[in-house]
Amino acid sequence: MTILKRRAFLTALLATSLSGGLLAYRAVAAEKAVMVPAPEMAEPAGDVASEKIVLAGGCFWGVQGVFQHVKGVTNAVSGYAGGKADTAKYDLVSNGDTGHAESVEITFDPKVVNLATLLQIYFSVVHDPTQLNYQGPDEGTQYRSAIFPFSDAQAKVAQAYIDQLDKAKVFKAKIVTTLEPGKTFYPAEDYHQDYLTLNPHQPYIAYNDIPKVENLSKVFPQLYSEKPKLVKG
Repeated sequence: MTILKRRAFLTALLATSLSGGLLAYRAVAAEKAVMVPAPEMAEPAGDVASEKIVLAGGCFWGVQGVFQHVKGVTNAVSGYAGGKADTAKYDLVSNGDTGHAESVEITFDPKVVNLATLLQIYFSVVHDPTQLNYQGPDEGTQYRSAIFPFSDAQAKVAQAYIDQLDKAKVFKAKIVTTLEPGKTFYPAEDYHQDYLTLNPHQPYIAYNDIPKVENLSKVFPQLYSEKPKLVKG
């Protein structure tokens, strides 16, 4: 979200919260979780102790915040993927013309939580995969729904899952999530890391992102960890 859009959002939020309170505003407008079926295809079982996947689905504050609460996730870093190294800066990415998407690099233990389950969480509670180049109040290609696989196996699982959900018509519209292999991930500036945990009462976070963490605890209680895995420890 650019500074100007954030100001406009906060102004509208303040006007609404003064009349009905922040919690009432959040309850009316926050996205609801969509419980999607589990993937029919999963990665072949291996002996690796750690694996990574990069996911994009709107502002990285919320995406990171959700996955930091997933058991088996050992690290979740906000950053940029899809563009070049010299444009991997927040003020440039916010212009929407760098090719980057606000993304999160998720490191996980596949013996605790596998890629298929992470994708189920991604499509269920993290974002709406039918929205093209926007999520909530955020608009632009930098907020696109995208998966950046590290291997052909990951890409195959992700594409099969998208096809599965579209065929089952789980969503009212077609999924627009893109698969973008071979892209480098660049960590975001320090002040973006752990943003949800450090700023739970900031209006944007309270309205857009805290409900996603709450949905994770309700829809995936067996995978929910009350204590998040923070980048800064």
